[in-house]
This record gives sequence, C-alpha cells and structure tokens, in this order.
Amino acid sequence: MQSLQQYVESAIISRYHTFDNAHNYSHVKAVIDESVSLASHYGVNIDMAYVVAAYHDVGIPYGRELHHIHSARILMEDEHLRQWFTSDQLRTMKEAIEDHRASSDHAPRSIYGCIVADADRDLDVNTVILRAMQYGQSHYPNMNREQMYVRTCAHLKEKYAEGGYLTLYLSYGKAQRQLQQLRAVISDECKLRQHFDSLYERLIQEK
Repeated sequence: MQSLQQYVESAIISRYHTFDNAHNYSHVKAVIDESVSLASHYGVNIDMAYVVAAYHDVGIPYGRELHHIHSARILMEDEHLRQWFTSDQLRTMKEAIEDHRASSDHAPRSIYGCIVADADRDLDVNTVILRAMQYGQSHYPNMNREQMYVRTCAHLKEKYAEGGYLTLYLSYGKAQRQLQQLRAVISDECKLRQHFDSLYERLIQEK
C-alpha cells in the first residue's frame, strides 16, 4: 500500500509542474518544507501540515481569484485521504486551505491555517521590491525613474514597515526572518536606493 507521502507526491504535487511560475513545483515544495518545519516547531500534526501545503494551490486551474476554495474542495473530495485522516482532521485542513490567501478578510481558524499562510509568503528583499516596481510599471507606464522610486517607497512603507498592513500569524519562521531583513532595508534610505537602482536597470533591460 502507498504511504501518504507517496500518494500526495504522485497524485497532487505532480500537478504543479503545469502551473504558472508563482504557483509551480518549486513554490509548492518550498511551502511544504517550511510548513513541515513550522509544524515541528509548534508541535502539531506534521502530516496534516504537509497535506495542507501540498493542496493549498492545487485549485489554480480553476482561476486565481477562487483557487483557495477549489483547492479546499479538491482535498475534501479526495477519498484516498480518509485512509490517513479523520473527518474532523479533514475539515480542519479544508479550512486552513481556505484561509491561506494573503488577501483573506479574516485570520486563519487554526494553527494549520497560520502555518500555510506564513509558509506561503515570499518576503525576500529583492523579490518584494521588484514586485512593487513591476506593479507600478504595469499600472503607471508613464512614470519616470524618480516617480517610480517615490511610489515604490510609499508602498513598501505602507505594507511592510513597522505598523504596516502585512499580517504574519506566527512569531517564528522564514517569513518573520525575511520581514526583519526587509524592514532593515526599508528603514535605510541608502540601502533601499541601492536595491531600487539595481532592480530598475533590470526592469529597463527586460522591457
């Protein structure tokens, strides 16, 4: 008989090879690794955290806006999982997947939702700054370099600085470490400008 991991690897994780770059195989493996690490740290069921992470984006083919709902549905419809989990455990995992989106209007209903939500955040300094710049370039194509810099700084401070609206649910983990590094750059005008200038040149070359 297949183990839980063998089943999930072959039936679920393999699907991510066909998804876009933001939800691809590398992404799901990173979320799984961090979720398992967090589950171990907090002393909760590692198999549940593993499955939540594996299924969290599997609904992407149904559209990004409601992918969390479809991902949760796919988990609940998967009869194979009943070999390893009770109905209550499956319900908790379903809710965790529904709650994982960064734009969710409510806090996760369990530690498993907190784990996958934090594990799903990519707060690498250059990645965050570049995303902000790409958004600006896409929505405000006539902005010059200095206008883009001002807009990027304002967004970073509003969302990621101390008191910003970004929400992390756990006090431990990769996302917290990355956030502290990001805040150190945001609070240092010289470092922030260096990152921006380097990434701006990359944006221009890719145009």
